[in-house]
Amino acid sequence: CQLIKYFYGLFRVANRKGQWKGFNVGLNQQVLRHEEFEEGCKATCNGPYDGKWSKTMVGYGPEDGHFVAELTYNYGVGNYHLGNDFLLTLSCHKVWTGAHLYCSYPPDPVLKVTLAVSNLSKSVDYWSRLLGMKVYEKDEGKKKVVVGYADNQCKLELQSIGQDVDHGTAFGRIAFSCPKEELPVIEALMKKEKQKILTPLVSLDTPGKATVQVVILADPDGHEICFVGDEAFRELSKVDPNGEKLLDEVSWGLLFQVSDNVMTRGTAQRQGCGLPAQLAAGSDSEKVGEEHGPVLEPITYLLFYF
Repeated sequence: CQLIKYFYGLFRVANRKGQWKGFNVGLNQQVLRHEEFEEGCKATCNGPYDGKWSKTMVGYGPEDGHFVAELTYNYGVGNYHLGNDFLLTLSCHKVWTGAHLYCSYPPDPVLKVTLAVSNLSKSVDYWSRLLGMKVYEKDEGKKKVVVGYADNQCKLELQSIGQDVDHGTAFGRIAFSCPKEELPVIEALMKKEKQKILTPLVSLDTPGKATVQVVILADPDGHEICFVGDEAFRELSKVDPNGEKLLDEVSWGLLFQVSDNVMTRGTAQRQGCGLPAQLAAGSDSEKVGEEHGPVLEPITYLLFYF
């Protein structure tokens, strides 16, 4: 494919509002758009569920130039099982002032997305030979390989875990855009190579917005991969200035509904995908605190497991 863009990862969340606050307060991300659907997606974007659902796109800037997260919420689903399959690495400039950590982010702080794999060589062959990614880095000692489509894009890290990958039920898929004429070419190649195609080329509608074409694949470990036509997606993915307002309206409305399947008033429990689980930064001997003044370090990494 030419001009492929690496633009989002999809996660299923059981507490839509609480999860969004984690991305907003914890990571300084913004709502880019919010959409509601009355029935399940025919490309299983919301997972194996037929009912009402929503998607909320969050990130550091427009989807056309940033890696973003899609928070998928299925009404009536109260929790998900977390697997061992996915990790985000962010970059930031770190400033400590007393008990507070402040991060100043570059334009797109998402450095890489890590996928757990059971057979590293098989996965590298799939992502590089079949999907055309360039190999940027190999670390035999740590059993990982970094690949990507462009120097200035978020990279994909394949990390061998020496066991079967557990996807749980929370993780959805990662997605790329490419010229729409490339979609049937990708599908034909996967058929020729006898690779798994989860959803053959299909058109997906979004109420009041552009219709996009997608093809959904699965790599050797079952990681779902969506390729979407870039032209229509550019229209669909425009930032909606009312996105956060729409999310607030539907989220607060749920808090006052009494139902066996939906959170009731006062029980907005944090469930679903994990919030920040690990901060890998600095050394054990690092001195911080008000008595030393603000401490500035050039680059650190924030790791987030889902």
